[in-house]
Order: sequence, then structure tokens, then C-alpha cells
Amino acid sequence: MPTFVKIEKGIVNKKIFDQYVPEHKEYVQQLINQGHKARTGYWAELGGGMLLFEASSLEEAKEIVAQDPLIKNNCVSYELHQWKIVVE
Repeated sequence: MPTFVKIEKGIVNKKIFDQYVPEHKEYVQQLINQGHKARTGYWAELGGGMLLFEASSLEEAKEIVAQDPLIKNNCVSYELHQWKIVVE
């Protein structure tokens, strides 16, 4: 299954952002439970992060990203890319 990467940048203050982190973690756990092999994290220097996951198509990946509480609550801007893995 293709791998996708959502690279995000925070666009709200930390207090607002942190309100939605528990929902975001639940959302990622649901993706894992559904077989999307999701992983999420933030940059050590703060201000952004990444969601790595599998989806059957770009269309499905866009639908998955649209359900992220950080997106639904306008906490981040993001780019979505299909990642072509060369070496595993």
C-alpha cells in the first residue's frame, strides 16, 4: 500500500494547539487500528510535525488527513505527499 506523509506547521498558539492533541492521538490510534500503519510526531525544535501513514490512493490519503482534529480545528497548515520508499 502506498505511503503518505503529512508535513505540518502549527498556526495557532500552543495553548489552543494543546487542546486538540489528545483527540489527535486518538485519531492516530484509530488509523493504526484500521491498518494504516500511522506514526506521528513533532520536530525537536517545535513548530511543526509529521504524520506518516499508508493509504490505498491519494484520494483516500486526503480523506484521512481531513479527519485529523488538528486540521478540522485549523491548528496547522500542511503539505501532503506520497512517499516513494527506496530502501527499507
